[in-house]
Amino acid sequence: LEISLCATSVRADSLIIFPALSSTSINSNGFVATAEPTSEATYLGKMPAKFGMIAALQGDLDTNDGVGKVYFREDSSPDVLRRAAEHINRAFPEDDEVDPTHAVVITWADVATHEPHTRGDGAPKKVSKRNTFQLVLASLETASYAIVLYARDGIQFTSTPAGDTNAVMHAGFSKGLVRGFLLSRQGPYYRTTTDEEETNTIYNQCRGVWVYEIGTSPYFTNVAPGEVTDLPTEAPAQASGGHEDADARRPVYTDGQVEYPPYQVEAEPIEVHPVQYQPHQPENPEVVVVDDTDINVDVFSYNLGTCANNRNKCSQFADCRDYSSGYCCHCRPGFYGNGIQCVAEGKPQRMNGKVHGKVFVGNSPSPVEFSSNDLHSYVVVNDGRSYVAISDIPYTVGPSLQPLTALGGVIGWAFALEQPGFRNGFSIIGGEFTRQAEVTFVPGNEKLTIRQEFKGIDEHDHLAVSTTLEGRVPEVPPGSTVQIDPYSEIYQYSNNLITSSSTRDYVVSLPDGSTDTRTYQWRQTITFQSCQHGEAMRDIKPTQMLSVDQVFAMYDANNELIRFAMSNKIGDVNGEDLELNPCFTGRHGCDTNAVCRPGEGTQFTCQCAAGFNGDGRTCYDIDECRENPQICGPNAICNNQPGTFRCECEDGYQFGGDGQTCVEVNRPVDPCEEGTHTCDIPERAQCSYTGGSSYICSCLPGFIGDGRVCEDIDECQPGRCHQDAVCINTQGSFTCQCRPGYYGDGFSCSSERTKTQCETHRDSLLGVTEFGPRGPRPPVGQYIPTCDENGAYNPMQCHDSTGHCWCVDRNGQEIPGTRSGPGSRPMCIENGGVPPPVGPRPRPDVDALPPGTHLLFAQSGRIEHVPLEGYDMKKDGAKAVLHLPEKVIIGVAYDCVEKMVYWTEITSPSISRANIQGGDPTAVIKSDLGSPEGIAIDHLGRTMFWTDSVKDRIEVASLDGSQRRVIVDTDLVNPRAIITDPANGNLYWADWNRDAPKIETSYMDGSNRRVLVKDDLGLPNGLTYDSQSSLLCWADAGTHKMECMNPGRGDRSKVLEGIQYPFGITSFGKNIYYTDWRRDAVVAVDRYAGRESDEFQPQKRTKLYGIATAYSQCPSGQNYCAVNNGGCTHLCLATPTGRSCKCPDNAVGCVE
Repeated sequence: LEISLCATSVRADSLIIFPALSSTSINSNGFVATAEPTSEATYLGKMPAKFGMIAALQGDLDTNDGVGKVYFREDSSPDVLRRAAEHINRAFPEDDEVDPTHAVVITWADVATHEPHTRGDGAPKKVSKRNTFQLVLASLETASYAIVLYARDGIQFTSTPAGDTNAVMHAGFSKGLVRGFLLSRQGPYYRTTTDEEETNTIYNQCRGVWVYEIGTSPYFTNVAPGEVTDLPTEAPAQASGGHEDADARRPVYTDGQVEYPPYQVEAEPIEVHPVQYQPHQPENPEVVVVDDTDINVDVFSYNLGTCANNRNKCSQFADCRDYSSGYCCHCRPGFYGNGIQCVAEGKPQRMNGKVHGKVFVGNSPSPVEFSSNDLHSYVVVNDGRSYVAISDIPYTVGPSLQPLTALGGVIGWAFALEQPGFRNGFSIIGGEFTRQAEVTFVPGNEKLTIRQEFKGIDEHDHLAVSTTLEGRVPEVPPGSTVQIDPYSEIYQYSNNLITSSSTRDYVVSLPDGSTDTRTYQWRQTITFQSCQHGEAMRDIKPTQMLSVDQVFAMYDANNELIRFAMSNKIGDVNGEDLELNPCFTGRHGCDTNAVCRPGEGTQFTCQCAAGFNGDGRTCYDIDECRENPQICGPNAICNNQPGTFRCECEDGYQFGGDGQTCVEVNRPVDPCEEGTHTCDIPERAQCSYTGGSSYICSCLPGFIGDGRVCEDIDECQPGRCHQDAVCINTQGSFTCQCRPGYYGDGFSCSSERTKTQCETHRDSLLGVTEFGPRGPRPPVGQYIPTCDENGAYNPMQCHDSTGHCWCVDRNGQEIPGTRSGPGSRPMCIENGGVPPPVGPRPRPDVDALPPGTHLLFAQSGRIEHVPLEGYDMKKDGAKAVLHLPEKVIIGVAYDCVEKMVYWTEITSPSISRANIQGGDPTAVIKSDLGSPEGIAIDHLGRTMFWTDSVKDRIEVASLDGSQRRVIVDTDLVNPRAIITDPANGNLYWADWNRDAPKIETSYMDGSNRRVLVKDDLGLPNGLTYDSQSSLLCWADAGTHKMECMNPGRGDRSKVLEGIQYPFGITSFGKNIYYTDWRRDAVVAVDRYAGRESDEFQPQKRTKLYGIATAYSQCPSGQNYCAVNNGGCTHLCLATPTGRSCKCPDNAVGCVE
């Protein structure tokens, strides 16, 4: 259309929400209806209408005279999109420029008022006035716009007949009737003009372009007109097109106002395609119905385009299907959801999230604040049973939250057991939606608002949710219990909106034995985005009933946990239970990872969910990554998860446009990496890339200069080495060597050589220590190991009394299959290197480690290792040693005696172990755990210690998980790191409580507890203890420092500043190694030079957690529990001067 420049300067004072419907009506009366339009008599001259309307110029118009016509098309051509962008960007000059991706064009051409077409004599009546105007709906991913174009001289009348009078034509936006919980009300209404005089002024004197933003992602809720406050004189139309000067189009800012130079419109109008939609309904001839069009303003971002360009928006377990007006995603057989999110039928579902907000209790003037409290939920889908737990709930509010099963009720609805013909929430709307609930308690009228944002399925295959609580609840006295009877809720479904309401009674059993019956009213709305094509949403029943029974609510004051459990079924609103098949009652006995398939009558079968194998009664996870190593394609990493797998691109690659193929990331040339920089040699300087072609040269620690030329610094200053050692300066560093006659590493020298493991073993059995005789010699017949001249175990060991001999490894452990009888000697190879015994290979869960010292570190779903060569990380030898895809592993520890790695994991809280030389992972502790994090091993006393940040305690147990005992359970808030000093009988741990972080110590039995460090701490995440230097070191993610101290002397020294976000830490020799969450790396620090010396980034770029050193042989040292369990019947816990014999908790017949 040929147009002139005109825009509005008023602001909308109300919000409009246009619901997405499966059918949109283009009406010859000058508007687009977003709901089924009512008859003309209900809206002509009686605005606002009872249905949703976008009115370009609405009135009683006529297209039946053969002249007036209505045209419609979807147009994504570059020319139309460019023009739409120009209008939008001009109307909103202060906003970022936009580039629409889709447009819908509706044109009303030469329409007249609806009047009789013949005179009284039967001759045709001449129509002298006709209107021509156009509506363009333009959209991009995050917003939609309405552009109304009025042709030059195209608006020739501004009112039309309405009954016995004339009504002013209407332009604007109306939502129509909004359905409430009880009643419907008129929704927001935004009108451009208010009376005929203004309408005449606007359309006759200021014809042109009107631009409105009609919504922003994800809700598309507001109408905002373009704000051009000062317009130039209209420019004459040009006879021909051409390129205009770009500078002439720029706005001019004067006194805070924006002015545009004359805008010369290209001569040709937006083309009106010769596709005319003629009326199809004689009984309502003014309506043209276009099914499944894309002019539903709140779903532009979902359903425009085709599968060819949008297939990657579907779940990997869904198929994309094209429709005449867009595409939809549909879950494949064996899966359910909305196509964007699909999960396997029968598979249990987990939900994790955080709780925030403020809740007042009773008449209290001060609220209880929730700040990132953990929320975890688990649903057994094939019987509809859901469990919810929220942690860190203080006693001041915990009992009063017990009635609120609504906190987790939505997860029960989402995965409720489906009755025939009915569908639970997830199968309809998937995992991305917003839920808001309002709870009103009677009779006190306390109100609580619950808002939950469900964010879909995360990388761990868990549903993610964020919960906010605001308001007041009536007080439930401490010590009270709450009983909630079975209840039901009616859910009402419409496009992109689900509502429900109910009244619930609950009984409070007070500590004195009395009961109190109370009530609350409950209303909730669930909003979501759905696909408007196909039949998916049309098949949904408008009402369904959620039936909830076996309701359980409990507040655990000791652990500050609130728990809910309930059974959920979704079915008919009449509550008819015609089907007694076990599949519909949940009483079938199928595996929790199986789906129940109903048969005739009460017959049924159990079928393992997709991704599992078995008979349905017992199901096992299929490791797709192992069965098909190429399943993810080239340059990708496959991560197995229960029932499924996920593909990740290797470092340097990213998913391409199809969302599946890993393509190389185009990166600018890095001079530091390419070696084209001008810095000094790598041994003296570091090149740091800063982007583009820029870089910075800096001298390494131990050198001085400008980075391009660096000279060595002589570090051999007094006090660098031990007093009985000499300092030797080297390039960039120095070394310390003990003087002749002394033994040690130069930083610690002694006139006596430290005993080896073999010598310590031998002398402990002979009853001799460096302090002198400690008791009688062992009885005749005791095996005594033999050591060579260097103190190592002789490869062959013999029992002098029996005559048997066998081979041992470097740690003195007997090598299976080598024992010989009297008179025969086995052929033992030095260092225990015998051919491996014939037998089954270890399961691939554990990849055996080669000899030597290694670093073990945890990532989500795996434990990896990096071999050490001296103190350097051999990065090319790094690999995953243990695959646990469904686990989130936090702490790692190593037992050098049995070559076992121990770990804690929080997904299903447990402590497990596996032999790194090959074997099955075994859970040693699975019960009474909240969130086990740090773990440490006493290899001498054969015990393990761990911290639990939910239960706020430290426990000890034997290495097989037996004989558990709590040794510290007071004054702990966030305990995490823990480390042992077995030779001295000490235990150290860190509490990263943000209000009062601290590092503490005690004896291994928990006695003599004291605080070592409490000042200048932020988030002390990691601890390590070096027995050679007697230094306790820690890494702090709050102060970004690494520090050390001698616990006996209390002297504290800084090792390194400027570290980013350390988590775990371990030490070996001169180096400290830590994991960093920001860098996704293991970082080596030379603690004597005070600098980082190396970095290793695993192929899988996710957060790294705990780290431990797997020694090639155990550190030297001895304690009183190392021999014969210290003479204790149960737990032997070392102290600096002896040992404590302790009983496990709840032990029967044990005496301490």
